[in-house]
Amino acid sequence: METDPGRESKNEKQKTGDLWRFVGVASTVGINMVVSTFVGFALGYWVLDKYLDTAPWFTIILTFLGIVAGFRYLFKIAQKAGEKDDN
Repeated sequence: METDPGRESKNEKQKTGDLWRFVGVASTVGINMVVSTFVGFALGYWVLDKYLDTAPWFTIILTFLGIVAGFRYLFKIAQKAGEKDDN
């Protein structure tokens, strides 16, 4: 029994597309973690602590909140991926 060459090509294209989609989502999560942490740090250090003279408290608090926001996005993406796998 011979296999259809067109069908194999379609499956390979699907696997390649899924791989690139996964790479895109993974890079988005990584970039989001870095950006959210940096934004929290920047707001705390350069905006609030410099002008209110409260160093280092707002830097610490907003950096922590930026990290939390990054992990929250990570869990949100993982939950969506889990729901997609269930279907």
